[in-house]
Amino acid sequence: MARIVLLVTSPRLPAGLLTAAAWDAVRANPVFAGADGELVTAVRAAGAEVTVTEDPAADLLAVVASGRTVVWLAGPAGDQALARELGMRLVREPGLAELELMYGSWDPPGARLLDAVAVMDRLVSPGGDPWKRAQTHASLAQFLLEECYEAYDAIEAGDLDALREELGDVLLQVVLHARLAQELPEGEGWNVDDVAGGLVEKMIRRNPHVFAGRTVEDIDEIVDNWEQIKRAEKARGSAMDGIALAQPALALAAKILQRAERAGVAVPLPAADPSPEPAAAATAPPAVDRPDALVAEHGLGVELLAIVARARAEGLDAEAALRRAALAYAEAVRAAEGSA
Repeated sequence: MARIVLLVTSPRLPAGLLTAAAWDAVRANPVFAGADGELVTAVRAAGAEVTVTEDPAADLLAVVASGRTVVWLAGPAGDQALARELGMRLVREPGLAELELMYGSWDPPGARLLDAVAVMDRLVSPGGDPWKRAQTHASLAQFLLEECYEAYDAIEAGDLDALREELGDVLLQVVLHARLAQELPEGEGWNVDDVAGGLVEKMIRRNPHVFAGRTVEDIDEIVDNWEQIKRAEKARGSAMDGIALAQPALALAAKILQRAERAGVAVPLPAADPSPEPAAAATAPPAVDRPDALVAEHGLGVELLAIVARARAEGLDAEAALRRAALAYAEAVRAAEGSA
């Protein structure tokens, strides 16, 4: 029996990347399409004849009425309306032909990332979104932090749907920064492929137990290997180099202590200085330019550092502990407000 083959391909892959079965179908049968495009050009370049038609249902049915199989090159959206129309017609005439859906290519994992890059390119290109075109890496920095914190909140809440959405917002920042970097002067610019390429190389390089056949005993050895490879890559002169100084103070203190411990550098924690008596006006903000206020601030900082060190020694997360305590206090405040 004759067949109407609806050949569906991924619009995110090069047009010539078809399966062997798809190439056999277009070379052996009449081929129709709704418009010229990259796929039509690729099929024609392979020696097949493609007819562009404005009345696909009538033309396809005319071919199968003569007993021949015909191939339809579906558009990027899959041409579902045409498939329904043909299906209804063939239901009424069951002996006319069979309707077959053939995938000539399909989206690989991560294909929608290409859509995200394409949409961002449209937004930042001339005629796109004026706000995005006016941004810089510096002006976007606060939004990158905010989106990361919102993703963290979703994790803390155990809300996986919200996490998916928030990670999308983080990804938006990544593709926007990468697209803006394309506008840098020649020799300074880079793009999202450079970002992804660097990440791929780093993952392969830092995971030799997966990609290079290195044998490891446990997760601790994997972490040690990662750190050794990272030190060799960065060639840093100090264990303190490369620490993100913009992170919250407690997280910064924990990272400094962690780096020092891994480097085997034993530096005693500073001793707290005696704090002066508290000022009489407790409601007034501290004047940090006063000597007594500076002494008090130093003492407070030393105490906090000691608390972070103690938390690390006990396997606790000082940042998370402070966050939970602060949130509990906020709830207590809300309860007090409600009772009032």
